[in-house]
This record gives sequence, C-alpha cells and structure tokens, in this order.
Amino acid sequence: MKALVLAGGTGSRLRPITHTAAKQLVPVANKPVLFYGIESIVEAGITDIGVIVGDTAAEIRAALGDGTRFGARVTYLHQERPLGLAHAVSVARDWLGEDDFVMYLGDNFIVGGITGFVESFRKRRPTAGLLLTTVDNPGAFGVAELGPDGEVARLEEKPSAPRSNLALVGVYFFTSAVHTAVAGLNLSARGELEITEAIQRLIDEGRTVRATTITGYWKDTGNVHDMLEVNRSVLEMLEQAVEGEADEASHIIGRVRIERGARVERSRIVGPAIIGAGTVVRDSRVGPFTSIDEDCTIDRSEVESSIILQGASIVGAGRIEDSLIGRSVRITGSDEAPHGHRLVLGDHSQIRIAA
Repeated sequence: MKALVLAGGTGSRLRPITHTAAKQLVPVANKPVLFYGIESIVEAGITDIGVIVGDTAAEIRAALGDGTRFGARVTYLHQERPLGLAHAVSVARDWLGEDDFVMYLGDNFIVGGITGFVESFRKRRPTAGLLLTTVDNPGAFGVAELGPDGEVARLEEKPSAPRSNLALVGVYFFTSAVHTAVAGLNLSARGELEITEAIQRLIDEGRTVRATTITGYWKDTGNVHDMLEVNRSVLEMLEQAVEGEADEASHIIGRVRIERGARVERSRIVGPAIIGAGTVVRDSRVGPFTSIDEDCTIDRSEVESSIILQGASIVGAGRIEDSLIGRSVRITGSDEAPHGHRLVLGDHSQIRIAA
C-alpha cells in the first residue's frame, strides 16, 4: 500500500503567512503540520509516499528530503495547477500503478493517527474507504449521506442544502478502481476535478464505499483560527522538559518545554507552552497555549494562545493573544499613544486596531 500526500495548495486562507511559506509547513507546537501526517502514515506501516507539490515545491523538498528522517521513501509529483483532489490522483497515476493507497491532505490533523483505519481498510478492502466527522457547518465540506447498512449512498461537494452533517475528513482510502472513475471526470463549476464526484461514480457502479465516523479530534488547518486550535490541542499533550536556561528570577509553571539553547530571564512562563532553541524571553510573560519557534526574541511583552514563527521579535509590545506571527516579523511598542498608525501590510492581511 502506498500513500499520496497533497502538499501543493496555495493556502489562501492563511495569507499573508503563505505568501512566503507553504501552508503545510506552518508549525504546530514548533513542528510543521505536514510532519504529523507523514509520521502517522509511517506509523501505520506505509513507507512508500508520493507527495504532490506545486509552487512551493522547493520548500517542501527541503523540509522532507528523501524521507529518510521519517523512515520512509518520498517521491515528488509535480502538479502544475491545483485543480482538485481528483486531479492530484491523476497526476500520480503512473506512480501509484495498481497499488491500493491512502490519500492524505497535508494540512489536516488527526489526533491518534490513522493506523486503525489502515488496518480496517486492508482487512475489509472496499473499493473506497472514507473518514467522516460531524460538523456544525456541513455546507463548507464534502458531505456524505449514509444508507441503512452504513455504506455511503451519496456524496456532495459543499452543498447549499446538506442532506447530513457528516463531513469528509481529509483522508481517503482507494483501490486502483478509482483511476477509471477519475479519468472520466470533467471540471466542476468550481473549476476542479472533484474526488467526491469520482467516488459517487463508484457508488453508482455498485462498488462498495465504506465510511467510518471518527470520534477523535480532527481539524483542517486551513485558517488561522483552526491552526491556533490545533496548536492548543497538541500542547495539551506536551511533556515538561527544561533543556535550556531559566534564571532564578523566572517562574516556570506547568507543562513547559524550553529547548536546548533557549534562555528565559526574569520572566513567567505558564504552560502548556514551548520555547524553541535559541529563543530569548526576557522580562516577559508567556501564557498558556503558546508556541514560540527558534531564534525569537520576546522582551518586555506578554504573549498568550499564539504561534510565533522562527526569528520573530516582539519588544515592548504589551499584550498579544490569539495571534499567528510570521517568520522574522518585528513588533515594537511605542511610548506615546499614536495619533495615527503607520502600517506596511502584505496582500490579504487582516488587522484590528483600537480607535
């Protein structure tokens, strides 16, 4: 069995961060989201992994390498344009051959991994296997309608009038029969080759499509709110470790990980929180559910429930919360209340300013 991991999307909902970085490499608890997926695939016993890449191919290659660090063999498959999940399957057709495979969206996060789902698929071997979860806004997802026997009866992509609240999680299992269904697709109204339409074709042909409704935690980390929520969930499982330095004037409370080479001076760190290697926290407070990446500076500031990326500097900035701060960002405070704001913002930025 092989794995097909999708890492070629544009990440428009995470702009401006993704103007300069692949969305799958934005870190959660200081580790890229994509790494969690690769690790769960390898834990399930699948080591032959194809990675769909696009405009951020160089960055994805630099992060994953040949897969050795994960105990896997990675093959890169270039997708000229992101034309849908089924298009990604068609791009990988020759590499996949006649093997069964799991398709895993690289910006998805599933607590507990996929080992049990892989074992179930191998044992029962339907034509396709889906993971579902109940959601409050099914119209934003692919939606499944189940028949009386529990098999999938109908699929719709982002329906205006959903028939159920069962949304497709970004993990799919297929036999090679899916390739024929994909080959007959036309572009949808969204301009994509829809995997839901390909699976519906399998259903209409009388093939077996089974679904498992998961009860554990799942998130598509496609926007800032969900990224911060996943960060909180991962930090809840953090094990305390102080490998860096914390002076006697500092207070380390709860599950806090201070990586080797990090320094905490005259500060209060309340876990769960992680401080990356080479980072300096000085005269500051870092509150719960915060991940600070490598080589950052937090000075005379307060940060809580946030993700701070590599090389960022926050100095005299007061309180920052529920934020995603990009690589090498510089935030400084002002001693005077401003009469006006001076801003340099990238495309699609969003800010809130007190009047």
